[in-house]
Amino acid sequence: MKPRLVVIPTGRAHSNHAEVARSIGIDIIARRFAEGAKLPGDAELTARFGVSRPVLREAVKTLVAKGLLSTKARVGTVVRERGAWNMFDADVLAWHLDAGIDKRFLGDLAEIRLAVEPRAAALAAARRSEADIAELQRSMDGMRREASDSVGFADADLALHVAVANASGNLFMRSIGSVIEAALRASFLLSAPVEPQDRDTVLLWHQRIVDAIADGNAQAAAAAMTEVIYNGMRRHEAPEPVAAGRRPDDAAPAAPVI
Repeated sequence: MKPRLVVIPTGRAHSNHAEVARSIGIDIIARRFAEGAKLPGDAELTARFGVSRPVLREAVKTLVAKGLLSTKARVGTVVRERGAWNMFDADVLAWHLDAGIDKRFLGDLAEIRLAVEPRAAALAAARRSEADIAELQRSMDGMRREASDSVGFADADLALHVAVANASGNLFMRSIGSVIEAALRASFLLSAPVEPQDRDTVLLWHQRIVDAIADGNAQAAAAAMTEVIYNGMRRHEAPEPVAAGRRPDDAAPAAPVI
């Protein structure tokens, strides 16, 4: 039995070659073009998309750069194995949402977030500036102001996590933003915290991240970020990943009853 897939549309691209790249990329991710398979020839693809050969070539170059395709003389254009795909690329992540995601994908997203975001929060507690604290609280205020199922709430939530990464002072952690964005968009659309207790819990733990960073408490900041990620996984019932140093049978940190 195949796992249930949830499709989260991300919208069309803004240029012909980008839209062709997006369409082929989604077909690759959805396995309509299998790993190791050759793409159809230029004539078939230009007819399919109604574009010129230069536009098609630009689209293929884009997919080669993202690790989805390879081109070889006398072989043609071939779909690469999944291990070669750049999963940190914002487009590749977005195309996964378009193709359909399952619990495994959500679990993988959470595992990479657990590997990075708690550490980013700890570093932010040590390195944050007054401007960083103000930005974190501004995002927190936005979450409190907006309805839980609104775009404004999701935008404020994302802004807070990006602000944590920025406050960490680590350029690599700042670049993780596309992963955070994909995870939060998926989490928001699959299960926004609309129930009063869910909303209270989400706001409480996000505020704890902000307060711990403002207080310079690295351990508390990391712990609060960890709980935020686990709470998101619990809401849309994806399998909870195992954090570093935590056994699979350990319980996640319990959120208090509000």
